[in-house]
Amino acid sequence: MIVIVGGGISGLAIGWYLARAGRAVSVFERDAAGRGATWAAAGMLAAHVEAEPGEERLLPLLLESRAMWAEFGRDLEAASGLAVDYRDEGTLVVALDRDDTERLKFSYDYHRSMGLEMEWLSGAEARRLEPHLASGVAAGVFSPLDHQVDNRKVVVALKAAFVKAGGALREHAEVEEILVEGGAVRGVLVGGERVEAEAVVIAAGAWSRNLKGLPDHLRPPVRPVKGQMLSLVMPADAPLLRHVVWGPGTCLVPRKDGRLFVGATVEEMSFDTNMTAGGVYDLLRRAWETLPGIYDLPIDEMWAGLRPTSRDDAPLLGPVSGTLTGAGEVVGEAAGLIMATGHHRNGILLAPITARAISHYILTGELGEDIKPFAPTRFAA
Repeated sequence: MIVIVGGGISGLAIGWYLARAGRAVSVFERDAAGRGATWAAAGMLAAHVEAEPGEERLLPLLLESRAMWAEFGRDLEAASGLAVDYRDEGTLVVALDRDDTERLKFSYDYHRSMGLEMEWLSGAEARRLEPHLASGVAAGVFSPLDHQVDNRKVVVALKAAFVKAGGALREHAEVEEILVEGGAVRGVLVGGERVEAEAVVIAAGAWSRNLKGLPDHLRPPVRPVKGQMLSLVMPADAPLLRHVVWGPGTCLVPRKDGRLFVGATVEEMSFDTNMTAGGVYDLLRRAWETLPGIYDLPIDEMWAGLRPTSRDDAPLLGPVSGTLTGAGEVVGEAAGLIMATGHHRNGILLAPITARAISHYILTGELGEDIKPFAPTRFAA
């Protein structure tokens, strides 16, 4: 039995891969599956646009996972019978004044130096792509390979595919303790019940660090980073946007059903998920400056999520110690304990490669070269 702690996009995707390979696997989720950071996200697959100086080590992983998304989405739709609304129109970044343009040019030059496909646009060219942008748009950058997916539909489809493949999903079942005995993980304690397992995958997002039973020095350095978002309702017959649009301090994500997602704040507020007047004001003001037509749109929903963020903003992927083979454990300090957490703002984007890499390791004992730089042991010192 493989136990996965956490029923977000990573936990469910890993579980689906394992279940369809014939392994017995159970996912335990403290709340409703997929209703945490996965539900709160915007679904952007923006490996190019979001690439930043200092994250060069992470970029190849982001690019590889993004390249997997179209096929991952098709497979998931076929397995679940549900749509995930993968969209490939591309992403547009715009500048509103001279200072914005200088910052955008710096980012553009950096992205081009990394070999990323980006196209510089004049303000007029940006407005030809999206006519409802502010009339003063000064410049833009178009990224044709940065796409989007409806993350909420993805997680609903993953639940269905996982269960259809034979996986066991236990929602509202908080793991009370990770059972580590004799140098190896032995299972979990849930509702007073001991559930035996040969491997336990920690995919509990912002709560990963707080799980009881983890040796203190093996606790993942993952903290919650709050993000407030809201959605507006565009006219069904005349949506204001077709592309994902980034403006100064804002990101606008149009959905096929007419909703427009507006995000997102970045706040160090521990586990607080309250919406704030200042947060909502900033979201609406910055969105309006980029897309004035939102002024009269109805507000559909407001929410806050918690990004699971590590000390270096990169995920923790793989075993914490010891090794695991398809035939059984090799005893180490906590053999069979595996991390798939700390994805920060890239949880949706990295879901395919996380599922492939972690399930491959469990099934074969082989740790892929692509995730070795992100081993939890990098924080051991």
